[in-house]
Amino acid sequence: MELHELVIEMKILERRLAAYEEKYGILSEDFYNALMSGQFEEYDEYDETRIDFSRWKGIYETWQRRKEKYDSQIKDLDITESLRFQPAY
Repeated sequence: MELHELVIEMKILERRLAAYEEKYGILSEDFYNALMSGQFEEYDEYDETRIDFSRWKGIYETWQRRKEKYDSQIKDLDITESLRFQPAY
């Protein structure tokens, strides 16, 4: 995946994460850390939160993988050569 494709996909994922952050009132990183440490077990009995939490976790993990790939690619590039210029609309 090219650098610009990673940026686009990460921004799409960030918009999806923002919806959960606004709904539940915490940032995705904090949610993920609490979930992985078992702090949300009491919410497993509720269908809506169980489904939301599962999706939120998946989106966040996908975002993390894309971020790692982006970081790996950007460190090996001359950033001035990575800029994409697009025409003004």
